[in-house]
Amino acid sequence: MMGSAVVLRENPQLLMVLSTSLAVLIGCVLFLVWRRGGSAPSKPPEKPTPLVKEEEEEEEDDSGKKKVTVFFGTQTGTAEGFAKALSEEAKARYEKAVFKVVDLDDYAADDEQYEEKLKKENLAFFMLATYGDGEPTDNAARFYKWFTEEKERGPWLSNLTYGVFGLGNRQYEHFNKVACTVDEALSEQGGKRLVPVGLGDDDQCIEDDFTAWREQVWPELDQLLRDEDDQPSSATPYTAAIPQYRVEIHDPSVPLYEETDPKQNGQAIYDIHHPCRANVAVRRELHTPLSDRSCIHLEFDITDTGLTYETGDHVGVYAENLDETVEEAAKLLGYPLDTIISVHGDNEDGTPLAGSSLPPPFPGPCTLQTALARFADLLNPPRKAALVALASHASDPAEAERLRFLSSPAGKDEYSQWITVSQRSLLEVMAEFPSAKPPLGVFFAAIAPRLQPRYYSISSSPKFAPNRIHVTCALVYGPSPTGRIHKGVCSNWMKYSVPSEKSLDCSWAPVFVRQSNFKLPADPSVPIVMVGPGTGLAPFRGFLQERAALQESGEKLGPAVLFFGCRNRQMDYIYEYELKNYVDTGVVTDLVLAFSREGATKEYVQHKIAEKASYIWNLISQGGYLYVCGDAKGMARDVHRTLHNIVQEQESVDSTSAEATVKKLQTEGRYLRDVW
Repeated sequence: MMGSAVVLRENPQLLMVLSTSLAVLIGCVLFLVWRRGGSAPSKPPEKPTPLVKEEEEEEEDDSGKKKVTVFFGTQTGTAEGFAKALSEEAKARYEKAVFKVVDLDDYAADDEQYEEKLKKENLAFFMLATYGDGEPTDNAARFYKWFTEEKERGPWLSNLTYGVFGLGNRQYEHFNKVACTVDEALSEQGGKRLVPVGLGDDDQCIEDDFTAWREQVWPELDQLLRDEDDQPSSATPYTAAIPQYRVEIHDPSVPLYEETDPKQNGQAIYDIHHPCRANVAVRRELHTPLSDRSCIHLEFDITDTGLTYETGDHVGVYAENLDETVEEAAKLLGYPLDTIISVHGDNEDGTPLAGSSLPPPFPGPCTLQTALARFADLLNPPRKAALVALASHASDPAEAERLRFLSSPAGKDEYSQWITVSQRSLLEVMAEFPSAKPPLGVFFAAIAPRLQPRYYSISSSPKFAPNRIHVTCALVYGPSPTGRIHKGVCSNWMKYSVPSEKSLDCSWAPVFVRQSNFKLPADPSVPIVMVGPGTGLAPFRGFLQERAALQESGEKLGPAVLFFGCRNRQMDYIYEYELKNYVDTGVVTDLVLAFSREGATKEYVQHKIAEKASYIWNLISQGGYLYVCGDAKGMARDVHRTLHNIVQEQESVDSTSAEATVKKLQTEGRYLRDVW
């Protein structure tokens, strides 16, 4: 060793080479350790993405082609699918333009970047779904809040020409509110409307609505994106390619994909794309044996997961299709359930498959049973695009022709009656056309949509149950118009789940928490009025748990009125003893009950509210809050109408002034609704 030291001292150049080599070696080791998760980076790993996007945009601008951006705000994937369909057809029609599909949440890191980037847009389309009580989808919420709440910008978008298509359901009060609001805001801020806002109605056939709107778009785009010597777009009919994954079928010895824990160094970021595995700890029936229906109380154990929630939040649950549903699907497809597959969105050489409308593939290798159970929506009525895909793989010409007719504009009425009104599931339709045997790559890409999470109002408070998420779920089970017994995917999974209190081999599900603005007042002395019949009681159970915890800590509680309704106190009066205890301890000031099937006439919560009109309006006039949770189409509308009448009577004003007062309560955040 001493000899080596002498050599190094006498050869400074050699010492420099060795030192540099050692530094490089240490740097490589540290880089590899970081890549393997040795230390958490200060920012999420996806943050560099915008830099890549900006480089891509610069390249597109340098090409000299006109740039068109197609934005989407989606909750179930339909708006994203429409955005991609518009882009794909536009690419085929307009060779001198570049079309790019963009998730609104990925478009900008913050408000300042939204403004900076939107200023540079010249031509853009927005596919926007309205969700819940007139709310934007999760991935559009940040953009929507920024873009619609600021009123002082002026006409800063004078360079932008735009089009908006909305996805909503006419059965709900705020039909396509998000699309209409953004459309108006774009115009007010200087944008030039290319075509009238499209109002897609999912209660009928939203695909037909989208097609009709899209046909208005092409003539307008011809004026903007074609030169005089170009052939008109109508001269080149477009047929959309049927999406298809590349599917590998593996040898039975191939190891199956195992889900990894997303936690990193004790911290985890859970969302719809990165759910948390949670065991079912408790499951119990809330209805009495006298009831012919069912309502389940379920508790997910989130101990040591890093998943947290606040009172009033929602939990998203990825449930699995029932075994009988999965078995039927495999039989119709003609594949054994133990077939091991993996699906890919690229070719074997890594190049993308033709077209860009494929959703990301689900993880694999996995058995066909797992793929059908976890990832395929098998029970909803199929979209028209799915019928086109089935037709292309039907060996019987008559069946293929019938499927094409149902998916065509000429078959609109028959599609509406035979599929939409009859609530025919995808599996029922496939059973009617037995010669249609699509390859698995087509089935998962173009026929069966991805199984979506089901959302529930959390029925607990972290102040009471920090390690548990409680769910109150009514079982969906009953005959459809075709005579099929429809079994709701998630409610039936919950009904038959095995809790850890009964077995170590318990049921589990991927879950995540979605934040809500359905919150108690910051000041617990402020009066609150809660309206929650049936499972609409769920978030208020969390509210009452929180109030009980505040009371125990010495806080002074204000008045709390709860209107609860069910059919019969002997059958479906859920959480009865809890509610009575909250009355006894003063957590609830007034518990007002409506039992719709006990008397000669049906009595609902809105009738009870009307009976206490003066008392309720007095509490609200004192700065109180009104909360409504439950069915949007029926109960919530009736309660809203009752509130309108109360204001009109108590304030002695006309209908227009009464509605303005109600809207003011909503704007102030003192009239909140959690409806579905």
